[in-house]
Amino acid sequence: MNNTSVYFDPEIETMSRNELDHLQLDRFKDTVARAMNAPFYGAKYKKLGLSADSIRTLDDVRKFPFTTKADLREHYPFGLVATDMRKIIRLHSSSGTTGNPTVIVHTKKDIERWAHRMARCMYMAGLRDTDVIQNTSGYGMFTGGLGIQYGAECLGAMTIPAAAGNSIRQIKFIMDFGTTALHAIPSYALRLAEVFAERGIDPRTDTKLTTLLIGAEPHTEEQRRKIEQLLGVKAYNSFGMSEMSGPGVAFECPEQNGMHLWEDSYLIEIIDPDTLEPVPDGEVGEMVLTTLDREAMPLIRYRTRDLTRILPGPCPCGRTHRRIDRIKGRTDDMFIVKGVNIFPMQIEKILMQFKELGSNYLITVDMVNSNEEILVEVELGDAFTDDYSQLVQLSKSITRALKDEILLTPKVKLVDKGALPQSEGKAVRLIDKRPKIK
Repeated sequence: MNNTSVYFDPEIETMSRNELDHLQLDRFKDTVARAMNAPFYGAKYKKLGLSADSIRTLDDVRKFPFTTKADLREHYPFGLVATDMRKIIRLHSSSGTTGNPTVIVHTKKDIERWAHRMARCMYMAGLRDTDVIQNTSGYGMFTGGLGIQYGAECLGAMTIPAAAGNSIRQIKFIMDFGTTALHAIPSYALRLAEVFAERGIDPRTDTKLTTLLIGAEPHTEEQRRKIEQLLGVKAYNSFGMSEMSGPGVAFECPEQNGMHLWEDSYLIEIIDPDTLEPVPDGEVGEMVLTTLDREAMPLIRYRTRDLTRILPGPCPCGRTHRRIDRIKGRTDDMFIVKGVNIFPMQIEKILMQFKELGSNYLITVDMVNSNEEILVEVELGDAFTDDYSQLVQLSKSITRALKDEILLTPKVKLVDKGALPQSEGKAVRLIDKRPKIK
């Protein structure tokens, strides 16, 4: 790797489509052969008469059944482990708020490949070993902290493992240590911008920040641009999930037009979540991923529940790995009111268009007098005055815009800055109070 090069892994990143297809086919066969050693896959595939010998082309992936989060929980903790447990050096898991958590384990080689892939992402975003990278993700069982940490170290950059929360300390580190790149979830990046303003510091002129790496929660393009304007950085979208190791599955290049999904490590499908059939490139559907180079715990046709699409056509950056669009939402984030499918990001997209508003909002769905109602509470921005007539007019304008977007009329409640709960982790955007149907 040469610091003056455009690519971290030139041979891999610019591999021809034909070469990538052959590499994926070979690695898919190896993955299925390895997965047969896991109790879950071994029993299932033998019963179905499936093995690596069932694979002739990449289209044969559809012969294999999907893997779901429920499978990971049902076979908790090690039913999908395909290697000798003595080779396992790391375990990560989800919070497991409902039932068993999902557990993913790694060998030494898995960790090294993950770190290298993450370094490739950072390099693609313009970071080099001369950068100072501050990581505001939580460390521990959450993969964001250590995934970014190991990737930055692989890149050779100085790292600041600040961890989550304590915004005043975060800003002190940025100022004192000359942080040039920050990793944060979008909602926390906006919170940091607020704290900068409260302390009279302009990050655009008073810090060395140039780059922001964002991910872990869905966000709109409007929110990304707002973050860039407030912090004076170029913000790069990323995609990752603990089941696929963590961050570093896909990342934006300088074009900021879709995220390159690393096809030497993952086989991607986009399916209709209802029919489970593949959809054409350019059409939104649920992303299904198969790991191609993981030793300890290969996952085959894992239903991510994330909604996106493959962006057709080549990228001007020269990388040949296909691009996915920003995550539109999750199939399990969608809520239905009066028969209308709604995603929180549709509401965020509208709210971000009003400069009078802050960045924090909360959607509450409830049953009122046998009628389903949507309440959208959103904080006002610093610049808004206490003019009642302006407040009424602003509320009406937001209500109209939301009705045009979601086809229903919500109640809009404008609240003072700081009135809604602040989260140091992923922001809670939706509360559904409707009685659960048993």
